[in-house]
Order: sequence, then C-alpha cells, then structure tokens
Amino acid sequence: MSENVIKYEDFAKLDLRIGTIKTAERISGSKKLIKILVDLGELGERQIVAGIGEKYEPAQLVGKQIVVVANLAPKKLMGHVSQGMLLAAGCDDGVPVLLSPIEPVKNGSKVC
Repeated sequence: MSENVIKYEDFAKLDLRIGTIKTAERISGSKKLIKILVDLGELGERQIVAGIGEKYEPAQLVGKQIVVVANLAPKKLMGHVSQGMLLAAGCDDGVPVLLSPIEPVKNGSKVC
C-alpha cells in the first residue's frame, strides 16, 4: 500500500474531466513547459502549462483528448497562468506520458 493514503472524501474533491487540446506552444526559455488551450465543453476553454515538452512537440498534441484536473486553483509558471493540470504517467521516470481515453469522449465529460 502507498505511504500517502488519503480518504475517499479527499479524492472525491477532484473534478477530473476530458478535454481536447486546441492549441499548443512551447514556452520560451523552458525545455519542458508547453502551454496548451483545452476545450472542456460546457466548462469552457482552459489554458494549462504542463512539463511535457521533452516527450511531445506542440504540433502532435493538437486534437488529442486528455484528462484534466478542472478544479485546481490557477498557478503562474514562468509568467503564464495555468488553469488546471493534465494527467500523465511515468512522471517518476522524468518522461511523462499523457493519459487519454481510448475512444473519443464528449469534451467536459466527468472521469468516473
């Protein structure tokens, strides 16, 4: 069992949603950071800054569906506001791989 056990009530506070990446661009001065614009359906569009630039080129991200933490407080990274967080695996290896549905899902759909 993991050392960082949380209660179900804490996990339930996360609002995980599916979104489609509309635009993506590298952030000048960073090897890792990419700024993306994600369509979250009825929740609108969100700008997210993510450290996925060593794995992905911006052009290959556009049109991909991803999992987003939609209720995370905004945070400024290298002068750009990030309005959420995308989910990735393999972060402990230093090369995050995006999590995405294997079939198309409506933008804004809740992850359950």
